[in-house]
Amino acid sequence: MPGAGEAEERKLWGVAELVGVLRGRLEREYGDVWVEGEISNVRPYGSGALYFTLKDGDAQLPAVLFKRQAALLKWKPADGMAVLARGRVSVYENRGQLQLVAESLEPRGAGALQVQFEQMKARLRAEGLFEAGRKRTLPAYPGTIGVVTSTQGAVIRDIVTVCRRRGGCMNILVYPAAVQGAGAAAEIAAGVRYFNAHPEHGVDVVVVARGGGSTEDLWAFNDEALARTIAASELPVVSAVGHETDFTIADFVADLRAPTPSAAAEMITEAQHRAGERVDALRARLLRGVRWQSIGARQRFSRVSAEGALRRVPEALERRVQRVDDLRAGLAVALASRLRLHGAQVSGLEGRLLRRDVSAGIAEGRGRLFAMGSRVQHAGQQLLSGRGLRLERARVRLEALSPMAVLQRGYALAFVADGRLVRSVTQVGAGEVMMVRLADGSLGVRVLDGALSTFENEAARENEAAGPVEDVG
Repeated sequence: MPGAGEAEERKLWGVAELVGVLRGRLEREYGDVWVEGEISNVRPYGSGALYFTLKDGDAQLPAVLFKRQAALLKWKPADGMAVLARGRVSVYENRGQLQLVAESLEPRGAGALQVQFEQMKARLRAEGLFEAGRKRTLPAYPGTIGVVTSTQGAVIRDIVTVCRRRGGCMNILVYPAAVQGAGAAAEIAAGVRYFNAHPEHGVDVVVVARGGGSTEDLWAFNDEALARTIAASELPVVSAVGHETDFTIADFVADLRAPTPSAAAEMITEAQHRAGERVDALRARLLRGVRWQSIGARQRFSRVSAEGALRRVPEALERRVQRVDDLRAGLAVALASRLRLHGAQVSGLEGRLLRRDVSAGIAEGRGRLFAMGSRVQHAGQQLLSGRGLRLERARVRLEALSPMAVLQRGYALAFVADGRLVRSVTQVGAGEVMMVRLADGSLGVRVLDGALSTFENEAARENEAAGPVEDVG
């Protein structure tokens, strides 16, 4: 067990002190080094500095190229490029992270991932998997969308939000799958195959989606087996991977490439969105038309008075009476014509019988003649009787429907000054002038009391006090 003296001699380091000492030693011993590796996860910042990672196999080293050195570059570093970096090894105290502070950067050709990407792209293109002729058009009004993505990120929420905002009336089925790392490509391919193998779900289009990231993060969508699964899909496939500047093999082989998952939702719902806008415009036009027609109808109705409508009723009845008279005259002419025709036939038969002078035939013909004449007379009487009976019924119904018939029975119609028919004692008050329509004319009267039960008593008292009622008609 160490003694008290040993405890006093022990060196105690503060974190900042220790990190500072290490940074100093590293910068002294590795103050000018050349490092070869593959660029990954390039991140330019507003300060002008360029942050990236150098990779070599399973090892990686964070690096930074500050604004002054980055401004001297004549080319743009990108993920997957092999480079030769010169600088000093240091430590970033705030994170305690080892990093290379680069002074210069030289391209050394494409990196392993980029070479692999380009070789796979060329091979699949040669097989015709990228040809526009084999790609299918998305359905304009899909009923169900199958989405293959992770349920942990914001991708699925963005797709659902855009579809609902644009009025997309469809179901959204999600196949959960990892979208980066080992096994991610196999899970995504399994999702595409699942929707193809289960038509009972009614999926019309499949979307493979992921948010943005580095080349390594998106590498699952550069898998050759996944690309061939998408190409073999019987359902249309939309690739919505990364940001607008990110391209993967899945983008080239899919039936449609969307810059982002949200853009994929907008493309799928485009036809429904346009249809909804068209319906809204037609609804607005219909409402304007209904309002316009309603205003016109109210204006026309306001010009029609009750008294004018009553004047047209007798006119309509008169026209129908005239029509009945015409029908009666036509019936008489038709009956006379029918009788003359039968009479001529009888005369012809009599002439033929006389010319033949056959006794037996005469007797038989005379019998038929008498029988025919009887039938003709009977038929004529029945025809005249039936037509006359129907005419009489029509005349009785027309007269019963006439408002003038009601007035003939002692009733009267009362109108206020603006032509409205009085249906209740509450419509007039004492002192108002009314027009009373009787069977043979109209009278102008002044109301002495609005209460019907006391009208006669009040009229008697008014007559005694003021004399006869003034006739304003």
